[in-house]
Amino acid sequence: MANPLSKILKWYTSRNALPYWIMIVLDSLILIFSGFFVYWLFYRGYGMLVHSYALARVMLVYLAVSWIGMRVFHTYNGIVRYSSFVDLARVAYANALSLVVAILIHYPLFYVSERALVHLHSEHLVAIFIIATALQWGVRVLVKTLYDVMMLDRRAMKVLIYGSMSGGVALAKSIRIQDPKRFRLKGFITSDPYDSHDQLMGEHVYGTGDDLMGIIKREHIEAVLVSPTKTREFREDKGLQDLLINAGIRIFMMPSPEPGDGRARGKASAQAQAQALAPGENRAISHEDIQLSQLHEVSVEDLLPRDEIKVDMGSIGSQLSGKKILITGAAGSIGSEIVRQVAAFGPAAMMLIDQAETPEHDVRLMMAKDFPSVKAETMVTNITHSVRMEHVFSSFRPDYVFHAAAYKHVPMMEDNPSEAVINNIYGTKVLADLSVKYGVGKFVMVSTDKAVNPTNVMGCSKRICEIYVQSLDRKMNVDGQRSTKFVTTRFGNVLGSNGSVIPLFQEQIKHGGPVTVTHPDIIRYFMLIPEACKLVLEAGTRGNGGEIFVFDMGKPVRIVDLAQRMIKLSGARNVKIEFTGLREGEKLYEEVLNEQENTIPSFHEKIRIAEVRQYDFSQVSKDIDELVELSQKYDNMATVRKMKQIVPEYKSNNSIYEQLDR
Repeated sequence: MANPLSKILKWYTSRNALPYWIMIVLDSLILIFSGFFVYWLFYRGYGMLVHSYALARVMLVYLAVSWIGMRVFHTYNGIVRYSSFVDLARVAYANALSLVVAILIHYPLFYVSERALVHLHSEHLVAIFIIATALQWGVRVLVKTLYDVMMLDRRAMKVLIYGSMSGGVALAKSIRIQDPKRFRLKGFITSDPYDSHDQLMGEHVYGTGDDLMGIIKREHIEAVLVSPTKTREFREDKGLQDLLINAGIRIFMMPSPEPGDGRARGKASAQAQAQALAPGENRAISHEDIQLSQLHEVSVEDLLPRDEIKVDMGSIGSQLSGKKILITGAAGSIGSEIVRQVAAFGPAAMMLIDQAETPEHDVRLMMAKDFPSVKAETMVTNITHSVRMEHVFSSFRPDYVFHAAAYKHVPMMEDNPSEAVINNIYGTKVLADLSVKYGVGKFVMVSTDKAVNPTNVMGCSKRICEIYVQSLDRKMNVDGQRSTKFVTTRFGNVLGSNGSVIPLFQEQIKHGGPVTVTHPDIIRYFMLIPEACKLVLEAGTRGNGGEIFVFDMGKPVRIVDLAQRMIKLSGARNVKIEFTGLREGEKLYEEVLNEQENTIPSFHEKIRIAEVRQYDFSQVSKDIDELVELSQKYDNMATVRKMKQIVPEYKSNNSIYEQLDR
């Protein structure tokens, strides 16, 4: 036969909550009991049996009074098993109000019914309501504790929370009320020495300088949850990350506030985005702000150190709202993100161009779903089709052009220099010339750090694109006919882009390795796609024309370290790293500026302006025409030789074209 208590708990836990009347009855019985207890306490039980009937009647009067406080403060509305300090405070407020009312009616009541009721003094009333409050608190705490014990899922992971301030407390409260329980809180980790070794929510607060490995083993810790207010701090603590990863501890984080990423914001206004971009690291949050469904196990991208990037999205939105926007490479990694972010500002119309049919179809579906109110045309074509592009510009008449279309893979372009010239250089020339012809207000070109001291065909092709649009802008300015402002944005690798190293490593780890790294010393700069695109939009809309904007990419990352972390985070065993040697045209590190170039500050701390050499437009235009003509003969050596003449700093590395440098 089942235990009656077990039956009651099973019945209770099978319901969403107890009916509110049960709590009213329970609180009422506690108040009546408190009255009898106080009478017994003050009078030592004298006359208890004689006066019990009269005492009961007087307690019914005060019970009716207590319902006023219950009603005003809704002490019966909460779910008892989820009681918090707020719920206990409501009980105290309700009883305090009831006490005041009871004292006010105390003497008039007994003056009228002196013989019918037992006389209780004011101090008796105070004692009754204090004891009742304590007992009502105790019942709620007891029910909550019993529920936590009975419902404790032994399969729940034992966790520590990184962060002991408001964010950590909010996260702790959220996991404690989660049903079914996924995590069991065993303590907090803090980097603040003044907060360590304290108690918080009944658990220890450990410092980062403590023997965390010993604590992890002693408490059988399985995971660490990172407070949403401490994500940046955690990313910067590589020592703590390594300790946790090497110990096999799983790490969970909330998504960092990336309100400018543009995803799923079809109805968001520029003002709303700007407000959302308010710094979130130091904001006080409550457990209502925590969405545990967003708590995810970290990937290597989450752990890369990077500073918060703040962009004035409101200012950008004011310039793009109601304008006609043309975006090339709209189905690519960068282009599609620019599409999302621009669409959120409510442009008058968008022309989205890409030559890849299936990805372009995905962009069309995304626009229909997330931004149905934005008039957008998705076009499958190549930017080198000059007649087709002429028709697009003459009919659409864009106010802004964001040019993200390019062949970008270094080894592919090393084998196909003619295609790099035709697509990257000639395609850019076609778009730039048409922008001038049809009075485009701003032409924003997405370039790459590989354009600096290029060692490969792809990087050189992008440098020539930079030279052309910059010299064209300068010519128009000198001639006093500047209808179009040309702006170039230059940055490095973006995380998660098509063909980037992280998806490749993930696939190799999935199949048991080996993970291939070209060189043990190779380093790269990384930036999130949404971050890069926010800076593109800011530089593009605020640039005055002729600038090459260089993005601060943060700290470089050794690719072999990246691979090792990905292997450890995956939990895979016996996955080896294999060094394959530098690929054609690849260099150990990327630069964002030429050695002969300097930078000056701009309107944004993460964006600087490169001071580069000036080129004569007529000579540049002549050289590019000759280069395009050579490329159409598909003579690779002749094509690359001409590219080196235009960009003397282009020195091939690990490539068949090194012979041209001798």
